[in-house]
Amino acid sequence: MDVLAVKPGLFFWTLVNFGVLALILIKFALPAITKSLKEREDLIQGSIDAANEANAKSQAMLAEANEKLANAQNEVSSIISKGKEQAEVIKNSIIAEAEAAKQTKISEALREIERNRDNAIAELRKEVADLVFEATEKILNQKLDKDAHLQLINDSISQLKKN
Repeated sequence: MDVLAVKPGLFFWTLVNFGVLALILIKFALPAITKSLKEREDLIQGSIDAANEANAKSQAMLAEANEKLANAQNEVSSIISKGKEQAEVIKNSIIAEAEAAKQTKISEALREIERNRDNAIAELRKEVADLVFEATEKILNQKLDKDAHLQLINDSISQLKKN
């Protein structure tokens, strides 16, 4: 018995069985398989569409977040620059106040010096007048009245200033 020998009857019935099985599969199984594949394709397409939509939403949210971040950075920069400007204004104000106070102190000191100088000159004139009066009195051995003598001394000092 040859196992590998081709028997035409067996070959014919094998082809008939295969054809009947193929027809049954095409009639009953193929629509179910096609339906299942179509559902799977629709499910995958729906997942792809949902992923694309989610990606688009996330891109939009990312763009919005980046815009908000840029706006926040601009606002922070604006606040910092305004703060620097205010600090500069305050600094200039303080410097101006200090300068004004310094000028006030200087002018007060100059007025005080002028008053002290005027007082010293008046005191010196008085002492010089007293000394001249005493010297003149000793020299002349006579007493002039004090007012006339003071007038004479003041006239003499005035003439010295003019020269």
